[in-house]
Amino acid sequence: MHHPYGDFRARREASVWQRLNRILLVLLVIAIWLVIVSLFVPPYKKLMQSRTEIDKLQQDVNDQKALLARQTREVNLLTTNVTYLETIARDRLDLMKEGETIFRLEAARAKSKPNDPARR
Repeated sequence: MHHPYGDFRARREASVWQRLNRILLVLLVIAIWLVIVSLFVPPYKKLMQSRTEIDKLQQDVNDQKALLARQTREVNLLTTNVTYLETIARDRLDLMKEGETIFRLEAARAKSKPNDPARR
């Protein structure tokens, strides 16, 4: 005897298994994606740290180049310009020519705190 609802029950059970297989497949894809991401995140972080360090070192190189250019210019002036050499020597030795008036402009010092032990 053929049961009229038997085919419906078999299709329902098959669709439940298909849904479970789809869920399992989605979970498997998510797990594989998480593994791939976890493999690439640490090298990416290291890459970003390296780039930051490279930028800092490049800034240091630029600062050193600027310092070298200033010092090279000063050496050049000291060796070729007698007036500059005389001015620098008189400034460092605190000397002045007769009849010359010197005005010194000092950089403003940072305000010290009232409880600063250096002031006592």
